[in-house]
Amino acid sequence: MTEGQVLDIMREAFYNIIICSAPMLFISLIVGLVISIFQTVTSIQEQTLTFVPKILSIFIALLIFGSFIMNTIVGYMTTLWSNFSVYTR
Repeated sequence: MTEGQVLDIMREAFYNIIICSAPMLFISLIVGLVISIFQTVTSIQEQTLTFVPKILSIFIALLIFGSFIMNTIVGYMTTLWSNFSVYTR
């Protein structure tokens, strides 16, 4: 296994990590921003107010994007394991 192959595997792994985590991160960011604006407008200074809506939104995002995430990970692992014989030389 060459250094280039290792770098290709790691690059693709990092790309898949970013692609799989992006929907949850963006939804959490948007929900946090909306709640922060709501807190600013209403002068509510409760710091724990964002946790429950963020958790619920992440759960809903996992329900919506779960199949996409699973297909992405399975596709990566299938490619990795199908090329295993190439890497062992």
